[in-house]
Amino acid sequence: MEKYLYIALFAPLLGSLIAASFSMKPKMLFTGLITSFLLAVSMVASLILLQYVYTIESIIHVRMLDWIAIGNLDIPFGFVVDQVSVTMMVVVTIVSTMVHIHSIGYMNHDKSFNRYFGWLSAFVFSMMILVMSDNFAGLFIGWEGVGLCSWGLIGFWYHKEDQPLTNDIYKSPFSTLSPFSSISPSYAANEAFISNRVGDLGMLVGIFLIYWNLGSLQYDDVFSKIGTLDTGTIVAIAAFLFIGAMGKSAQFPLNQWLANAMEGPTPVSALIHAATMVTAGVYLVIRANEIYTIVPQVGYFIATLGGAVAIGAALMALVATNIKKIIAFSTLSQLGYMFVAAGLGAYWVALFHLATHAFFKSVLFLGAGNIMHALHDEISIKNMGGLYKHMKGTAIIMILASTALAGIFPFSGFFSKDLILEVAFGTHSYILWAILWITAGLTAFYSFRLIMYVFFGKENFKEKGHHPHEAQWYVIAAMTPLAILAVVAGAFKDSFIEMATKLLPELHIHVEHGTFWVLLIVTLGIALSGIAFAVFKFRKDGTFFSEKLKNRPCYKILANQYFMPYLMQNLINKPYLAISNFSWKKIDLKIVDFIVDGIAKVIYKSGDKSRVIQNGNLSSSLRLMILGIIVLLILAVALGIAK
Repeated sequence: MEKYLYIALFAPLLGSLIAASFSMKPKMLFTGLITSFLLAVSMVASLILLQYVYTIESIIHVRMLDWIAIGNLDIPFGFVVDQVSVTMMVVVTIVSTMVHIHSIGYMNHDKSFNRYFGWLSAFVFSMMILVMSDNFAGLFIGWEGVGLCSWGLIGFWYHKEDQPLTNDIYKSPFSTLSPFSSISPSYAANEAFISNRVGDLGMLVGIFLIYWNLGSLQYDDVFSKIGTLDTGTIVAIAAFLFIGAMGKSAQFPLNQWLANAMEGPTPVSALIHAATMVTAGVYLVIRANEIYTIVPQVGYFIATLGGAVAIGAALMALVATNIKKIIAFSTLSQLGYMFVAAGLGAYWVALFHLATHAFFKSVLFLGAGNIMHALHDEISIKNMGGLYKHMKGTAIIMILASTALAGIFPFSGFFSKDLILEVAFGTHSYILWAILWITAGLTAFYSFRLIMYVFFGKENFKEKGHHPHEAQWYVIAAMTPLAILAVVAGAFKDSFIEMATKLLPELHIHVEHGTFWVLLIVTLGIALSGIAFAVFKFRKDGTFFSEKLKNRPCYKILANQYFMPYLMQNLINKPYLAISNFSWKKIDLKIVDFIVDGIAKVIYKSGDKSRVIQNGNLSSSLRLMILGIIVLLILAVALGIAK
């Protein structure tokens, strides 16, 4: 089985290197085809490994080569395929393969076609390193790899100038406009990269604490010894690791970058916000579950923060008008669900929702890409409408995915999201359950608000002279497997539980049979109510929020993302820039440069004055020699007298 491990891992790298070698050349369809083919090879290898781990119930562990061996520090390049990593491998490769195929059509006319596929496959390779590594150092390599590749992909169209935001921007309570009324791909890429570096610093501290106290970074060694540490140290390790997860999975307050990351190509959004980068933080908590199990207080903090993010992001999605940002806020909300499950100790539930969410969320992004492509990059849902008859394939797929996102039986989202609500209720976290229950209704509403605005009602795109058309057949074909999985993945629930609980702890919660069915009906009821209200409201008024309501403070707060961009700009960015300018002008130029330049001038002038010694004149040399002898004699006499 080791050969399949290496095939699954290195096939994306090979595709990336091939595409990158032609990155400066004009478009070559070959680069898209070869990278897609190699991703498909990686997907098949991952599925074979999944079948092996599930049936044989054996873990594959290889030590490929030594990496760092200094004193007691021994960090190899080692990889493990177990119940957790193989689940991530399958999800990543399935979604990535379909995104690659979709990208061939989406990026068809882009002049940097080859460079795009080089970055995209490198992104997948980094994610595979992250999930397959058998130690924290290897995980961190993949962690930084996806961060670097996301920077290249979010800022892929770096030549574009600032673009005006489509959402309604209102005056803040401080009588100033939101500072981010426009944004460029380069800015969005830098914002994502720097925000993640803040979280990564916390993660590095956690890794340093692990090695300092346990002398190893191998998962097996760390988890077998972690119980020997005092509670305070374990809390510190768990907390610092979670700071890394907060940055990568865009949890508050490191969440601002995620919505702005929509400036990259839409298939990139499907990959980053579905199966790869933003779920890496959830994966880290799941992988380090034996650390978090010992300190449930940290876990409960994670769950509380996840619940707040879930409902906070869902509320922002209610009023957003940028089609990609609505789906991005939805991703943020669903990540909150995953962290609630993981924080309450239901790690396998979090992993299950991660997998089902990857399928329906990735296909929603790809569908949004089809719509934007058909409407010449239009992103405001208010300028769409009536697209169902023009793009039936995309419409049907997005309706199915939205139904799964809303958690309607028997779609996959119903099974995974219902499990999280059951966990919250069964662990007596009733406030969290109520928050997630309300969020479920909001999710159903904003999902079908998007569907109704885009596919039904008045054809508002005609006012801009657009003539929409369906995407190429192979683009729809690439979306179809993801749509099917969004529908049927919940059917694998029992098999997944059987496999995942071989490695992850079972959560023993007790919910009475009658209570269970009441919870089920209540949860399904609010989801169906959200959908029904969205459909009814749109058919009645053709819109959702009146102009009178848009002038209310609550709407302004949500439309401006709780004024977080404003606060970050004025409380962090501007003061930091002022401090940097002061340090540059007053400290760097006037103090540091003065000292460095002063030392250089002294050395230069002393050398300039001393070089007369080496003028080649014999008489001068003799005089200097005699002077030196006299000085030495005087010193010798002085020392003798002193003694």
